[in-house]
Amino acid sequence: MRERPAVEGLLRLMAWLSPAFPVGGFAYSGGLEAAVQAGHVSSAETLKDWLLTLLRNGSLRNDAVLLAEAYRSVADDERLREVAELATALAGSAERHVEISRQGGAFLAAADAWPGSVPDVLGDGTAYSVAVGAVAASNGVGLAETVAAFLHAAVSQLVSAAIRLGVLGQSRGVALLSALEEVVSEQAGKAASSTHEDLGSATLVADQMSLRHETQHSRLFLS
Repeated sequence: MRERPAVEGLLRLMAWLSPAFPVGGFAYSGGLEAAVQAGHVSSAETLKDWLLTLLRNGSLRNDAVLLAEAYRSVADDERLREVAELATALAGSAERHVEISRQGGAFLAAADAWPGSVPDVLGDGTAYSVAVGAVAASNGVGLAETVAAFLHAAVSQLVSAAIRLGVLGQSRGVALLSALEEVVSEQAGKAASSTHEDLGSATLVADQMSLRHETQHSRLFLS
C-alpha cells in the first residue's frame, strides 16, 4: 500500500469527512437528544463533559479502535470481514445499529467516486468507522491522520446537534471544539496504536440515553 503525499491525503480526508459528504450525519445525535431531554446535558460545560467521556471511555473511543483495526485489515478480506461483523455486533441499541450501518453504507457508496477505494468485501450494513478505515487504507492515507479527522468530524457533528437542540450557541460551539482539540489528538494517537483487545467502554448513562431515545415522543434526530 503506497502512502499518498500528505497534502493529497489531507484533501481526501477533508472531502470524505466534510459535512457535505452524503452520509446523513446531520440526522443523528447518538443519544445526545435524549441526554438533553433528561437534563444530563444542558450547557457548554456539561456537553464538554459528555464528549470527553465518549472520547475517553465510550462509543467514540471504540469507533476509533475499530477504524484502526479495519485500516490494518484492508489487505486481508477475512480479517476485514470479521472486523466489520464485530463493529455492528457492538452496537448497543437498535438506533445505534441503524446509525452506524446506514452511514457506513452511504460512505462506501459515495467513496466509490475514487476508483479502487472500496474493498469488495464491504457493502451496505458496514459500520461507519470500518468503512472510513478501510477506504483510507485503500487510498494510502495515513492512519493517525485518518483517526484524528474521523474523531474531529464526530465531535463536530455532536456539537452541531447540541446547537440545534439549544444547548449552546455557535460561538460557544466553536470554542468547545478548540478546547477538545488536544484530547482528540491524544485519543487518535492511542487508537492508531491499538488493537481489538483495547475495545471496551464504561458509559452506562450514554448507553441508556441511546436506548431511551427510541421511545421519545417528539424528536429532531433519528438517534
